[in-house]
Amino acid sequence: MPILNLIDPIALSLGPVQVHWYGLMYLLGFGSAYWLGLRRAREGRLGLDAEQFSDLMFYAMLGVILGGRLGYMLVYGWREWIDDPLALLRVWQGGMSFHGGLVGVMLAVWLWARRRRIALWDALDFVSPLVPPGLAFGRLGNYIGGELWGRHTDLPWGVVFPRAPELEGIGREALLAMHKAGELNAFARHPSQLYEALLEGVLLFALVYGASRRPRPRYLVSGLFALGYGLSRFAIEFVREPDAQLGYLAFGWLTMGQVLSLPLVALGITLLWLSRRQPAPAVAAS
Repeated sequence: MPILNLIDPIALSLGPVQVHWYGLMYLLGFGSAYWLGLRRAREGRLGLDAEQFSDLMFYAMLGVILGGRLGYMLVYGWREWIDDPLALLRVWQGGMSFHGGLVGVMLAVWLWARRRRIALWDALDFVSPLVPPGLAFGRLGNYIGGELWGRHTDLPWGVVFPRAPELEGIGREALLAMHKAGELNAFARHPSQLYEALLEGVLLFALVYGASRRPRPRYLVSGLFALGYGLSRFAIEFVREPDAQLGYLAFGWLTMGQVLSLPLVALGITLLWLSRRQPAPAVAAS
């Protein structure tokens, strides 16, 4: 019998103030990045002190939030944005684009590195290992919120998401009764959010952070991150439901997520090739 996802997306209510799990996952993502990055800075990576690293994190967090939200609205929700311009500000309702956030972070790190007179790719090599834990927490937030679900499946770990179109509007008690009677089995979906948390979060972190623990040539760590994420996301899109407003773009299987991941794969391969001609620093800068 599939799992019925009835997790309340609101973690805590204090009168009119509601704390959403989605927001808490973002806080955990930023917190883990800050802790890990501060630890690496204290090891002498990139020659940063605590104040300089805090400044870098401030830039990066702004890049994630602004780039992620703008990227989502431009690619996936532009019609909603036109109808309701204030939708851009409702970050707590979900709707963040990784690819938009990545562009935002790269621009933010570029501005920070320019002020500090640090090579951009040295700074990005330093930042890359900090990202996967945040991706894992973000995907857990997607799962708890019952969004970005996968395609239908009959596998034993399938999950029923009440926010899916075929079940929308059915009350909690009715869903529980239908689940108990086995009437929801046909609506089970891949928990693609958890697949992404594992591949883009846990495994990508092990790859990128593990590589960065030793002195590496410039571009190598960033290249591993870009290639690893691009391939992981491209693969998971085969079991993830495409965005309803876009559907499949071609061939009956190609999604926007896959299209946006191909440049990352190309970037990763290019960076890894460039790294072959770079000397490894005496002290790891990534």
